[in-house]
Amino acid sequence: MKSIQRRFNKIQQKNPYWSSIVCFNEAIKEQSFSRKSIYYWFSKLVNKNDYQKCDKKTMLHFSLSLSKRPEEGIK
Repeated sequence: MKSIQRRFNKIQQKNPYWSSIVCFNEAIKEQSFSRKSIYYWFSKLVNKNDYQKCDKKTMLHFSLSLSKRPEEGIK
């Protein structure tokens, strides 16, 4: 079973100078996590100092798009 938290922690250990939002996006990239999981773990793992409150919705939308796998036949 895939775990966002486990993937996040591994990425953060390998790249200690990356911000938490970059590590989070890398952890969910092309993994097809559910919207509910992404919203939940975003709030738990991403440091609130890494984004402004007014930008949270935009960042979550971007994270959701990263999690989806590209459709076949589209380059």
